[in-house]
This record gives sequence, structure tokens and C-alpha cells, in this order.
Amino acid sequence: MKILIVAATKFEIEPLINQMENTRHLNENFISCIYKKQEIDFLITGIGMVATAYYCAKTINDSYNLILNVGICGSFNSNLEIGSVVNIVQDHFSELGAEDDAGFLSLEDMELNGTTKITNNHQTANVKLNEIPKVFGITVNTVHGNDKSIESVFNKFHPNTESMEGAAFMYACEKESIAYAQIRAVSNQVEKRNKANWNIPLAIENLNKKVLEILNEF
Repeated sequence: MKILIVAATKFEIEPLINQMENTRHLNENFISCIYKKQEIDFLITGIGMVATAYYCAKTINDSYNLILNVGICGSFNSNLEIGSVVNIVQDHFSELGAEDDAGFLSLEDMELNGTTKITNNHQTANVKLNEIPKVFGITVNTVHGNDKSIESVFNKFHPNTESMEGAAFMYACEKESIAYAQIRAVSNQVEKRNKANWNIPLAIENLNKKVLEILNEF
């Protein structure tokens, strides 16, 4: 089994890397490891869609059996408590379109070619992966922190989560036809920016525990 784990920052997956063996830092973006006879590679892309798309395009190949995008996210859903781990099976490039006065037009609205929604239909025979709640998300360049923009994007897409990389990762995997999953843990509710309400350490702890459980099922 050969698995690629993609993350925006090393900070988000440091606890997982610490569980690996034969760890080799091949460069600042790529780490090669062994875990229970599995080949585990880590790709650190940097934050954002552009960096994620670039490094995924350089790295993804058919030698991998599974690719996991792991990280933290914000939640639009009050039922997803901070620390919750989710499997984002549908993601949107929510900003890809045009303003029409106070409204927003997607590529579909304008009848333009392009991809704004990616749905993961790949099946993976892993109990721990399959038991994670499946949700819909959006991917943004600017995370939401304004009541009006939050209401607007929620009414348009009805997302559960938002990240800055997920849809770009999913797009790359779909183009390469490789099994993948986007696994994230909620670090904050999407609301007017208030870091006092965030719990990034808890999200990272729960995220890394869950990914380790997934690896232990193979």
C-alpha cells in the first residue's frame, strides 16, 4: 500500500509524521516514510489553491493507491462541534464567477465552460474512513468573517465547511483518476473573526488521531 498525505502546512500533520519510521525529508515540501510496511509520503503544499494545485500536479502519479488531503477547516454548521472530523465529499470553487451588482453569477449561471463543483464518488474499503461523517464544503481565497458575506455564500451553496485548498486537491485527483479523500477537523465556526472561539490544537489532535486510525485499517 502506498499513500500520499497532502497538507497545506506541516503544523497540521506534525503528530502524524512523528508516528512514522524511516522518515526522510527529501526537500522542504516532501517527506518519505514507512508505517507498518506501508509507504507513506507527505506533501506540504503551502496555503491556498494555487500552491495546492501546483504541488499536487507535480507529485500525484499512479504509483499511489490512495491520496488523503488532511487539514483544519471552518464550519457553517453549528451541529459540527469544534474538533469534529469530517469527510468532504463535495467541494465548490465558490468564488469562481462574476459579480452582478449585489448578486453573484457562477460559471453555470453564465453558461461558461469550467469546473466549480467536484464530487468524490471513489469508494475505499476502509472502515475508519467510511465511518467519518460526509459533508459538503467550499474552497475560498478569503475565509469568511463578515455576517453579510457568510449569509450570502451559505444561501448560494449551503456548505458545511470551508477551506483554502480542498477543491483544488480534489480537482487534481479527479483528473488523475486516483482514489482520494479530503479529511478535515473543525477548528472554528464561520462567523465574525474571533480567535478566542477557535481551538486549533483540539482540531489537529482529533484530525491526526483519525488519520492514524485510517492507516491502521490497511
